[in-house]
Amino acid sequence: MLVRDAMSTMVLTIGPDHTLRQAAKLMSARRVGAAVVLDTDAGGLGILTERDILNSLGANQDPDQETASTHTTTDVVFAAPSWTLEEAADAMTHGGFRHLIVLDHKEPVGIVSVRDIIRCWAPRHRHAGAALQA
Repeated sequence: MLVRDAMSTMVLTIGPDHTLRQAAKLMSARRVGAAVVLDTDAGGLGILTERDILNSLGANQDPDQETASTHTTTDVVFAAPSWTLEEAADAMTHGGFRHLIVLDHKEPVGIVSVRDIIRCWAPRHRHAGAALQA
């Protein structure tokens, strides 16, 4: 199975000046764990994850003052839609992260997460009643 088959095509894109609270609200509303940060002044794409926000809050930083640019990972590993899920999982394991931005012709077309990969690799769910009777 390929990354294009598993990725979410709903890419939340924010700017570097979004506060962490604004980013968190948008991520929560879209039910996503990461946002692509588009910073043309800094030279491209980065990623802000729920963990980045959590780390900031854990450090007692003000989410209304902290901006995405301060907490964005800019040393990003990108995936191609044609990668296998094994290649994506290897990249995530090697890099120690849970999301990959998927690029096609240098444009973000999706995000693939560990959850997306697990969903594809997990056995099909049985009906709840059948599982309870087993």
